[in-house]
Formats: sequence, C-alpha cells, structure tokens
Amino acid sequence: MQAVVIQETGGPEVLTLQETPRPQPHEGEVLIRVLAAAVNPVDWKIRRGMMPRELPAVLGSDISGVVEQALAPGFAEGDEVFGFAASGGYAEFACAPAGAIAKRPQALSDEQAAALPVAGLTAWQALFDRGELERGQSVLIAGAAGGVGHLAVQFAKIAGAEVIGTGSARNRDYVLGLGADGYLDYTSEDVAGLGRQVDLVFDTVGGETTASLLGAVRDGGAFVTIAGPPPAQEAAGRGVRTEMLIMSRNAEQLAEIARLVAGGEVHVEIAEVLPLSEVRRAHEASEAGHTRGKIVLTVGEPAR
Repeated sequence: MQAVVIQETGGPEVLTLQETPRPQPHEGEVLIRVLAAAVNPVDWKIRRGMMPRELPAVLGSDISGVVEQALAPGFAEGDEVFGFAASGGYAEFACAPAGAIAKRPQALSDEQAAALPVAGLTAWQALFDRGELERGQSVLIAGAAGGVGHLAVQFAKIAGAEVIGTGSARNRDYVLGLGADGYLDYTSEDVAGLGRQVDLVFDTVGGETTASLLGAVRDGGAFVTIAGPPPAQEAAGRGVRTEMLIMSRNAEQLAEIARLVAGGEVHVEIAEVLPLSEVRRAHEASEAGHTRGKIVLTVGEPAR
C-alpha cells in the first residue's frame, strides 16, 4: 500500500510517499480502507522531533473510510467508519481498535468525518469533562477560529452557554457567525476589554496567550488549556481550577459529535482538501498556524 513515512525528524521534506506493507489487525481491531485523513498539529510536532516517536513511522490519526476486515464485535466488512488509526492514518489502509471508531452517518462526507476525531473530542472534553460547562454559564475560547476552537464555540452554544471568542480581526465575523456572543481581537484588545469575567477559559493557543487569559476567569472559575502548562500557581490564589487536557479516545462522544454535524447543528470547517501526495504542503499550512478549521488529505477512492 501507499503510505507517507518519516525515516527521520525534520521539515516537511522528510515526509515521503512510499510503498509499505499493509498493517494486520489484531483481535478487537478493524482494518480500514482509508478514504480521508486529517492533519493535526501533533503530526508536525512529531515530524519535528518535538514529541518522541519510534521511527520509521506513518503519521496521522484522524481517518474516515470503510471496514476491510473486522476482528471486533459491532463492526463488519463494508461499514463506513471514522475515528483514530492505531497504525498511522496517512496511508491507504490503517488498523483501529473498536473503542476508537464510530460508524459514519450518511449525511457526513469522509472529509468532514476525518476532520472530527482529535478536534471534536478535544473541544468536547475541554468544555464538558474538564471545564464542567453548564447551561447559563459563560466561556471564553482563545483561538476560536481554529480546528478545535470553531467546534468548541458551537458545542458551548448548543449547551446553552454564553460564548466569547478570541482571534485576529479577519476572523471576527466568522466566529460571530458560528454563534459566539462576543469577540476579542487579540492584536488590539485584551481581556480587560471584556469588562467582566467568565466561568471558564478554554485556551487552544498557548505561549504568552495562556498567562494573559487568567484575568478573564472569575474567582472560583475554571481554566482549561491544551497548548501548554496552565498558570496553576497564579490561579490557585484566586481559587481558579486549572486543567491541562490530554484528549482521550471515546467512541460514544465521537458518535454524538457526528450526530450533531450530520443533523446540521454543528458546522465543521475544512480549510483545504489535498491529495495524500501533497502532504508536505498540508504540513506547511498547518505549521504556519493561521488555518481556519481543518486540513484534510484524500487518500483512496470508495469501492464501486
């Protein structure tokens, strides 16, 4: 099969499309003929050597495709599924454990489904599992136009929360169009401009942004980040609970997110769709950090 392999860490040039053996599923897994795979920041961080991974490796986790072989109850050959690849998603075939995939609703395209697993579960778990966001509360989402942020805005609105997004000026109308109640342009405004504090801050940006957001959360509120260590010491003095989220694979939550998208309640933004052969270009765009929504790679063609 064709797969994108890295033999060493480095820039996009280390991504090589080559012939590799087809993976073999173990008991409790399925083999999936991959039709679409999403690019996530973790992919280029692994490629850069920022996150250790045994090499050579096939990158990518988010996939959508068709079950080729099932060694797990609840799945059969021909099922249309999406979720997390255990053997690398930038490939024509990938193995996945049954607990890390869900069946794809017909109303979702493979590109939409592939864009959901990491971003969707990260947003969902940050808001509800860690942030404990409830109806009537308020949340500030930093990086509201990104792959995780744009889903978080919509999940929070569906849950009945007041939502404030942050981002650049060019994304103001987009984020407000997703349902956000307010917006801060980080290039010219800071959280003092809110004139109030929120129950939950969700930081998807990291760096200097993380510390700057602490003032936005009320005493006794919550601060959840996915992009670096939270300001725990400063927060503790005000009774603010801090959480660093590491996303967990959850098939039930995946299915619920897919239901919301299939039903038109949530929009998944796809910035660009590229063939697997253009994976280097996809990584360059993701690493630049200004993408609105998700970048998706098309891999195979549906069986006729």
